[in-house]
Amino acid sequence: MYESKKKYFYGTGRRKSSVARVRVYENGTGSIIINGRDIDDYFGLETLKLIVRQPLVTTDMLGKVDIAVTVAGGGVSGQAGAIRHGLSRALVALNPENRASLKAAGFMTRDPRMKERKKYGLKAARRAPQFSKR
Repeated sequence: MYESKKKYFYGTGRRKSSVARVRVYENGTGSIIINGRDIDDYFGLETLKLIVRQPLVTTDMLGKVDIAVTVAGGGVSGQAGAIRHGLSRALVALNPENRASLKAAGFMTRDPRMKERKKYGLKAARRAPQFSKR
């Protein structure tokens, strides 16, 4: 993928149960590699690709950096959100002046919403068994 000698900036992103480790290589061509695959191969929906690219558009870095991502856990939507969070953190490490615009857009804040746990005696988190009078 990328040689370890090349300098990069790192950011960890999280959303739901997904964790993304993002490396940003400066002076690149704009390629985005996720788990060894191109972003177009990894995400089928255009909205998910848009979510991943939002921090690059906000900081006007689209096409100027290469990005390598390792993401695990959760579904595709959670993974896209985790990548966006990690990419924002990495762009701040690259240039601290990016922080104000990324924070104003809401990309620096981790989305705390998680799936609620299942409680005993219930079928799901809040779904009770069907009531039977007899």
